[in-house]
Formats: sequence, structure tokens, C-alpha cells
Amino acid sequence: MDFNIRHVWLLEIGGLEIPINQTIVNTWIIMGVLILGALLIRIRLRKMKEVPGKLQNVVEAIIEGFDKFVASMAGEKLTFLGGWFFMIFTFLLVSNLSGLVGLRPPTADWGTTLAIALVSFFLIQTVGFYAKGFGYIAGFFKPIPIFSFVLNVIGELARPISLSFRLFGNILSGVILMAFLYNLAPVAMRFIFPVALHVYFDVFVGVLQAYIFCALSLSFIGSATLELE
Repeated sequence: MDFNIRHVWLLEIGGLEIPINQTIVNTWIIMGVLILGALLIRIRLRKMKEVPGKLQNVVEAIIEGFDKFVASMAGEKLTFLGGWFFMIFTFLLVSNLSGLVGLRPPTADWGTTLAIALVSFFLIQTVGFYAKGFGYIAGFFKPIPIFSFVLNVIGELARPISLSFRLFGNILSGVILMAFLYNLAPVAMRFIFPVALHVYFDVFVGVLQAYIFCALSLSFIGSATLELE
């Protein structure tokens, strides 16, 4: 595994050259897998049963569990965000675990994590304004208008940066360490340690970081409806 982002091909549109790299290709692959999986589940559950089968039980348990997770982190009134954050969690989880099948995780590219963090940032502001109207904006100027506004804006802008770097740094560190292991370790050792390290870096860290990203995003959204009053 190489920890550098390699270009796959160069796409030309109207004289404009657009480089397509591993991150983009692997993101497309993961999106395709998730869309296909969602379609298959939807086909299987096109008719919901009063006495649910195993698949329906699993799906309902996941949805209810995620709604409770959203409610516990952001409040009961924001459970409508459950679907969005379930999608984000699933994408991050599959992306983080993609190293198990030889793909370079898209989340090991700061461009990916920053883009998702920026979406969370705008969602925080939107929900804050939705919950409190212009009172949310006015809260940035309290208690001392000039100084409070600057500090509050810096604090808000720091959130997507910290979210993106936390996820990016943890996943990239695993990619780099695994690349060093495969490239520098003796051939015999490459078949001994990788399994345990993949379990830690890809599975444990991957699941944990996907959870932390969603939990922090939801806690920020929940606080946006409460603080700055």
C-alpha cells in the first residue's frame, strides 16, 4: 500500500484538464457499493410486514438506534437529522474500512474530510438559525459586540478545521504505518503483523473516528440551539 495519492487518469473537458486521483476513484467505488446496497435492501423491504423478518428487524433496529443517538447528542427536536447523519456515518465507516480490501481510504485525503466537515459547519449554522432565528446571529455579538463577535466567529470556523484534521490525521497515520510495514518489513514478517494492525487501524480506529465525527457534529448542532443566548 502506497500512502501517496496517485493520479489515475487525466480527464479533458473543453480544453480543461481535470486530474482524477485515487481519492476520487475510491470515493466513486464506495458510493457505488452503498447505493447498490441501499437499492437491494429497498427491494427486499418494498413491502413492510406487520410481523417483521430478520432483515426488517435489523433495519428498524439500526434506524431506531441512530434516532436515539441523535436525540441523546442534539436533543429530541433534532431527530429529523438522523437520516443525514446515518448517511455520513455509513460513508465514513465504509471509507475508513476500505483499507481492508486494498483501497486507499478517501478519508486519508484532507480534501474529503474537509468537504464533509464544511457540510457539517453549514448545517450547524442553518440549524442554529432555524431554531433561534436572528437571535442566533445576535448571540455572536454578546456580551461585548466587537470582541465577542471576533472570538465567536473564530470559534465557529475552528470547528470544521478540527473535525477534518482529527479524522484525516487518524486515518492517514494508519495508512502511513501500514505502508511502512509492507514496504520495509522482512517478507516473512509481512504476513504476521498486518492482520493485528489492520484490525486496530482499519477496524477499531475506523469505527471510532466515524462515531467521533458524527458525535461531535451533533453536539455542536445541539449547542448551537442552546448557547449564544
